Amino acid sequence: MKGIGTSAGIAVGKAFIVNKDISIEKAIISDSESEIARLIKAVNESERQLDAFLLKLRDEGNADSIEILRVHKAMLNDMEFISSIKSFIIDESVNSEFAVQMAAKRISDSLRTTDDAYLKERAFDIEDVGNRIICNLSGGFPDFSSIPEESVIVTKYLSPSDAAAIDKCRLKGFVTEEGSSTSHTAIIARTAGIPAVTGIDGIVGAVRNGDIIIVDGFKGEVILNPGEDTINLYKAKKLEHKEYRDKLKKLKNLPAVTLDGREFIIEANIGSGTDVGEVLNSGAQGIGLFRTEFVYMNSSDFPSEDDQFYEYKKVVSKMGQKRVTIRTLDIGGDKELPYFRLDKEAKPSICNGGIRFCLERKDIFKTQLKAILRAGVYGNVSIMYPMITDVSEVIRANRVLEEAKTELKLDMVPFCDDIKVGIMIETPAAAMSAHILAREVDFFSIGTNDLIQYTLATERSSRTEACNDYLNADVLRLIRDCICQAHKHGIYAAMCGEMASDPETVKILLGLGLDVFSMNPSAIPVIKDIIRSTTVEEAAKCACKALNE
Repeated sequence: MKGIGTSAGIAVGKAFIVNKDISIEKAIISDSESEIARLIKAVNESERQLDAFLLKLRDEGNADSIEILRVHKAMLNDMEFISSIKSFIIDESVNSEFAVQMAAKRISDSLRTTDDAYLKERAFDIEDVGNRIICNLSGGFPDFSSIPEESVIVTKYLSPSDAAAIDKCRLKGFVTEEGSSTSHTAIIARTAGIPAVTGIDGIVGAVRNGDIIIVDGFKGEVILNPGEDTINLYKAKKLEHKEYRDKLKKLKNLPAVTLDGREFIIEANIGSGTDVGEVLNSGAQGIGLFRTEFVYMNSSDFPSEDDQFYEYKKVVSKMGQKRVTIRTLDIGGDKELPYFRLDKEAKPSICNGGIRFCLERKDIFKTQLKAILRAGVYGNVSIMYPMITDVSEVIRANRVLEEAKTELKLDMVPFCDDIKVGIMIETPAAAMSAHILAREVDFFSIGTNDLIQYTLATERSSRTEACNDYLNADVLRLIRDCICQAHKHGIYAAMCGEMASDPETVKILLGLGLDVFSMNPSAIPVIKDIIRSTTVEEAAKCACKALNE
């Protein structure tokens, strides 16, 4: 059976089916007040459970799942969501379970009609939050405590809260009907190093508990009840993969240097301070992208200067003198804050996010810049502006930065006065004006996820499709031109998009002259191994071939 390989590896185990379908019957009630009291009790219990999961995940060091569950908690506290449930109870005189299901379905159906992969993924989030409330109303949760040894979970989809309840020592793999390479199941599996295949329609009905199942996370294949020869073949592949991973562990403290002596920098992308331990363990030479959105998402309102300063300082201090590149607030498009909604009716959300939002809300922007400047005293910090389209935006942003410095001076607050400033190249407009932008900044960081999307007018829902986009010659020319202009003006060119961690494109990027690769910490050993196994000359040939030149 063919699906999408979302977490590399081989698993051979016994199927354990988790039924995620929740049957809800509509009931007419006469006492709305008592029914709302039931709802509030279930919401409070749901919040308590999420808090317990967050503590467990924090002990495990599972930063990715922590951030996802924090989003779930924010949804649970979303007054618009809760108010819509109450409205169903009062206006339709229905039971709380049915009201929750209807309110969650209305939101999730709306999200699924969008073309945005990120927003479609939020549909699963709202359904998971709704199901948790329903389970607390009715008392029925999937039982993960009885998972036997050597299990491969087979389910419609797996939520972050499900994953938090699973004993990872008993788990060998995941197989789901729904999901993609960006789904929560994929993120959870990759973080835990568990092989996973998603997107296999009908797998739950095709499997029985205890069936022997092979999960090939490399090829995205699932084999049911294989013969002995097939089992032995995949066990050998699994051993081969383990030996390869053991080899990669030895590269941790070695530089990313080619066979002919050219050294490249490999850094990590993080979403919060909880990721720093993984960064240091990966052998990363710095943090190439610190997404600050989670600092805002984990707050009930726009965080203060001091609150942000303490968050940034923790990361910077732990990294010592290794570079930490902090991206300023990047909301809009696929990212919103629970306490602030962009005006999507007035104009498309892409038009009012990123640096444009920051320049429109100078007060919020300046507060963040001050916090970053103050954190710069404790290490090696750079500032990066997102979603730049025009040099005027960089000039205006730098003016706000200078104002922030002036105000800190007047208040006699210590800060880093010579902080490096760079921009993300995420739009065709920025890529085509790289020769102008390079005069105003200290570095470029190419965000390929958005650059590809806006250049090719496409959405990528699978890793295969994404790889095809990476190899588009026009996209590669834009990347090459950005790198060339950076070098011409004496600045470095980095990449923090998914393309930087794709084994298929590493040699091409080396050949194009990219200086810094930044990626999820778990991807670093593989990319480092590829760099150490090639030459610049060989990489240049790969780049020429990809460019059709």
